[in-house]
Amino acid sequence: MATLVRRLGLWSSIGLVIGITIGGGIFRTPAGIAARVPDPVFMMAVWVLGGLIVLCGALAFAELSASMPETGGMYVYLREGWGRPAGFLYGWSQLVLIRASALGGISSVFGEYFLRVFGVDPALHPQWADYLAAGAIAFAAGTNIVGVKLGALFAGISSVTKFSALAFLVAASFLLGGGNAGGSMTHLASNGAPIDWGLFGLALISVMWAYDGFADLTFASGEVTDPQRNLPRAIIIGTIAIITIYLLSNAAYLYVTPIEQLKDSRLIAADTLGAIFGRAGSSFIAVVVMISTFGSLMGSMLASPRIFFAMADDKLFFEPIAAVHPKWHTPYVAILLAAGLGIAMTMTQTFEQLTDTFVLAMWPFYALSVAAIYRLRRSHPHLQRPYKVIGYPVVPAIFIAAATLLVINALITDPKWTSLTFAIVLAGLPVYYGMFAKRGAER
Repeated sequence: MATLVRRLGLWSSIGLVIGITIGGGIFRTPAGIAARVPDPVFMMAVWVLGGLIVLCGALAFAELSASMPETGGMYVYLREGWGRPAGFLYGWSQLVLIRASALGGISSVFGEYFLRVFGVDPALHPQWADYLAAGAIAFAAGTNIVGVKLGALFAGISSVTKFSALAFLVAASFLLGGGNAGGSMTHLASNGAPIDWGLFGLALISVMWAYDGFADLTFASGEVTDPQRNLPRAIIIGTIAIITIYLLSNAAYLYVTPIEQLKDSRLIAADTLGAIFGRAGSSFIAVVVMISTFGSLMGSMLASPRIFFAMADDKLFFEPIAAVHPKWHTPYVAILLAAGLGIAMTMTQTFEQLTDTFVLAMWPFYALSVAAIYRLRRSHPHLQRPYKVIGYPVVPAIFIAAATLLVINALITDPKWTSLTFAIVLAGLPVYYGMFAKRGAER
């Protein structure tokens, strides 16, 4: 069987971390978060808390990626730490829920801002946005089939563009957002609004959606050069950069737009620069968000199909999915599969449903992956670990505790949707034992 080639260097890898993570979340979720947490101080606290949790996770994944630099990332960590059933269940969840909802959520924001560029209200024409989103997924799939470097180039260019644009938004908001634009530091002060801690927890789910992507580079570990050095550096550097720009961006949003208005602003980035520069500012940032979300889509399409590739190559999935294109050396069948499911999800679910489904299905596996560090240190004491997580054993424990509380709060606050999500995830167990357990044992 053909193998994947290591062609991604340090800067390409950092670009992927930033490019995948800074997608639609920072441009779309603040309104929903403000509605759930209507006090500016507590709204910022949600983003700070989310950033600290993600940083703990990034430090933990840096150790895992350096010690096991294999294609598949989290699938490998779960398989080695908890056994083949856990690895399969993760891949199953990625197939039926996680990756499709992620691609759908990212592309939905692309479609909405695309319409905004041309002065069309996406709320009045949601189906148009869905068609544009589906087209973006299809194009991203085709590009990544042609070559991993081309996909990484798109993601890297968009990383620079979106990071620079967010920096410009922050600077313009604080330097020019006062006066006629209505900006004021008083917008950042507490307004005394009551806080529902159950809704605070749901707001944290939305924040986790915006931060998600910090570990996606591990899916393509088999294509990173000098992986034991570059993987941990890329994950940590990229995550710190993302946390910084997210906190500054939310402060800028609140400076220009009072939280009472922010909660009704679905396209807050466009509305913020529109308040400062008028239609030109709104159109400019809408174009940037299009580039941002498309770059995130390209990066996600590059990384995530490697999960299915790794599973099929490990005899825990249908073998044709592990096929590598003879000319372009990419897992083209896995990419097409991920694209098809993403398009289906985009056409049938709302943005909020997509993001909630993604976080609820994904974060238990994040917690299990990080928990594997403790088990692997005991069961594989001689495993080469070029990087060890800072603050062990406390830092991984903080991440695990936060992920657990996130899920428990969702079960209490929205039991119906959360239970349905988990039921679909657990449905993978009979599939594993009925179709793949014996094949995996024979490997």
